[in-house]
Amino acid sequence: MFNLENLVRQNIWDLKPYSSARDEFTGKEGIFLDANENPFGILNRYPDPHQRELKSKLSEIKSVKPDNIFIGNGSDEVIDLTFRIFCNPSKDKAITFSPTYGMYSVSANINDVEMIEIPLDENFQIETKLLTDFLKNENIKLIFLCSPNNPTANLFRKSDILFILKNFNGIVFIDEAYNDFSGEKSWMYEVEKYPNLIVSQTFSKAFGLAAARVGIAYSNREIIKLFNKVKPPYNVSELNQKAAINALNNLEEFEIQKKLILNEKKNLIKAFKKIRLIKKIFPSDANFILVEVTNANGIYNQLVEQKIITRNRHSIVNNCIRITVGTPNENQKLIQALQKIT
Repeated sequence: MFNLENLVRQNIWDLKPYSSARDEFTGKEGIFLDANENPFGILNRYPDPHQRELKSKLSEIKSVKPDNIFIGNGSDEVIDLTFRIFCNPSKDKAITFSPTYGMYSVSANINDVEMIEIPLDENFQIETKLLTDFLKNENIKLIFLCSPNNPTANLFRKSDILFILKNFNGIVFIDEAYNDFSGEKSWMYEVEKYPNLIVSQTFSKAFGLAAARVGIAYSNREIIKLFNKVKPPYNVSELNQKAAINALNNLEEFEIQKKLILNEKKNLIKAFKKIRLIKKIFPSDANFILVEVTNANGIYNQLVEQKIITRNRHSIVNNCIRITVGTPNENQKLIQALQKIT
């Protein structure tokens, strides 16, 4: 039986959050002498600590209530806060499925939480039978699922995710950083059905705002309250909030760019099939492609010499390189470079 209070660290549950000047007065007009700000300038005022305008816009577009939305300083803040809210250092544990996004383990180490890594199968899918001994362990508080997964680019099977949601009494964290490219319905629409579900998304990928650092978490109202309780008071700048709002106000451009990226991905895959040094092209539900090559280290270095930077994942997946879909011109230069490598 899922019990939120039993999952949350006691000191977090008892925490009285910091109340900022902009928590106590939320109006936009007046003589502001409450926050010790410099009265001169354009960026001299603190931003809205609760990102109300951005949440309202997301609520309108996604058909999700604002109370189910948290805005973070990138998805990495969402991940870190999840550890801080639910895991007691040196006691509690978390699970992830390898290979996957490295920040889960980094954040676990920072928070002194043991990370259990369960290997994916040969198709980079979850083997639920390997979870049997873990799902009832009361010290395992979190399970992280990156779907589409990084660096493998594939979605996890819906049946496996449902199995975890239904059989684990801790928090299930689904990272959907690349979901906009997958064509699949987001798990965020299930947060009311599954009280232990947190879904993270980001403006860094399909929206093209990696420099702005704006992440999103969707969950039930009580979990979102905990995120707002623990976060720094002004965790997302006014500039970054406005960048995200502007992106949401320009969804036509978002769709055009996404369509172009997906079309370019098809072109890259078609070209890769004819390149001798590429031994295998893994299925992709994201804006990148994982390929197995003859010599990952050597090929990566030769591409760097031509100022083409890919991601060498050989240390994680043998002889594999992860290639992000670029512009048509960038992709053509990549193909030409690969064709010349011997």
